[in-house]
Amino acid sequence: MDDSMAGKRVLVTGAGTGIGRGIALEFARRGAAVALHYSRSGSGAVAAVGEIRRAGGRAEAFQADFAQVGPVRKLAERSVEFLGGLDVLVNNAGITMNRPIEKTTEEQFDLLYAVNVRAPYFLCQALVSELEKSGGVIVNISSVHACRGYVEHSVYAGTRGAIVSFTRQLAVELAPRGVRVVGIAPGAVLVENHYAISGGDIDEQAMGRKIPAGFVGKPADIAAVAVFLASPGARYIVGQTIVVDGGTISWLPFGEQFRQPMGVQFGKGYVPGA
Repeated sequence: MDDSMAGKRVLVTGAGTGIGRGIALEFARRGAAVALHYSRSGSGAVAAVGEIRRAGGRAEAFQADFAQVGPVRKLAERSVEFLGGLDVLVNNAGITMNRPIEKTTEEQFDLLYAVNVRAPYFLCQALVSELEKSGGVIVNISSVHACRGYVEHSVYAGTRGAIVSFTRQLAVELAPRGVRVVGIAPGAVLVENHYAISGGDIDEQAMGRKIPAGFVGKPADIAAVAVFLASPGARYIVGQTIVVDGGTISWLPFGEQFRQPMGVQFGKGYVPGA
């Protein structure tokens, strides 16, 4: 552990797996007290809490279903009570789904927008007074899907684009009140969900060859940027969403991949009908 975030109080949503878990662990490694939110991945969040405590840190896990606003507000209350205030909010929680537009249901559309857009909006609303007291930072996690098109992602990409716009607008509103708002748009980052939908059959080296950097990102790559954006060193970065994708969207592809349906299905187990 180091102490670059010592004394900071941080809430990370969607911290039971993947990028959110990596962000929570990195803030804790830098000395912050961390509240880890999860919806379904309780075992991952609890394990992360144990890891942080064994290293001498302070952490707790909190469950909340982001499909409804009530639990979002309750999470804000419980996190502030545990942490004794708030310095950094990382809005990472989100769900994905790929589905052709003609097969997308109202229930699926509403769920993705509720979890990916409405929940972070009202979590910010519930916590803005605490962040104003501390001169805090909001880090919103979006996706490269907000920047480039991909087949069967009309709903998910719309939610990610909304977060980029929300980040920009909220930054302008809150900057005069001493709260800085920034965002991150991750590219390909291997997380548990990828292995689940592929049956564990992922050729990481083959994936890496499609990315200019030559490798696939890890949660730690996004976590390092999140910690930097929350630090005083990023004080002049306001309203921007930083793309962290190994150069993916810098490449201009010419091909016909967009004519082909996706071969895998995201959303199984948490989006009805996926």
